[in-house]
Amino acid sequence: MAEYIAPIQRLIDEFRKIPGVGQKTAARYAFAVLNLEEGEAEAFADAVIGVKRDVHRCPICFGLSETPGACGICSSESRDGSVICVVEDAKDVITMERVRGFRGTYHVLGGALSPLDNITPADLTVAELISRVEAGGVREVIIATNPTPKGDTTASYIARVLENTDVSVSRLAYGIPVGADIEYADEVTLYRAMENRRLFDKRT
Repeated sequence: MAEYIAPIQRLIDEFRKIPGVGQKTAARYAFAVLNLEEGEAEAFADAVIGVKRDVHRCPICFGLSETPGACGICSSESRDGSVICVVEDAKDVITMERVRGFRGTYHVLGGALSPLDNITPADLTVAELISRVEAGGVREVIIATNPTPKGDTTASYIARVLENTDVSVSRLAYGIPVGADIEYADEVTLYRAMENRRLFDKRT
């Protein structure tokens, strides 16, 4: 005998398809939906359908767009198209946009290289990035992949394939977070911070 009646079990099974959602969390979500008013449940379902129907991939940067054409960033005349910030996921664009001083554009890879998971450059939008660079008008590519083994591998690969171009290729520096105490930093973080140290401006 099933633990839950069929309609609830079906909803639990659907929630479990979301990465990171286990059996207990899926069951909690399912019962939360069950407790919604009918109108709230319909609004919830419509929002889920709307995300699939109304969100598109920008044909230029492969980020998210409300229209089938270029996204708001790529189509904006106030953005500097000569600078491209390369990120792994579309969510990273939202994070980077919190840095109000960045006025360049983006390129979403759609993941990171992982030979063990059979994720190769062909599975990412690396070829499209190269095409954007070769089309001209790009002076700098900022690699902002995650500071993980996969992210570092991806960053090294992109830097390698762009080494014979005229663009400047840089990598986001990372190390000790602002406001953190050194005594609580792990060895890898301290090493990265040391590797990415910068000269002190004696004029300040």
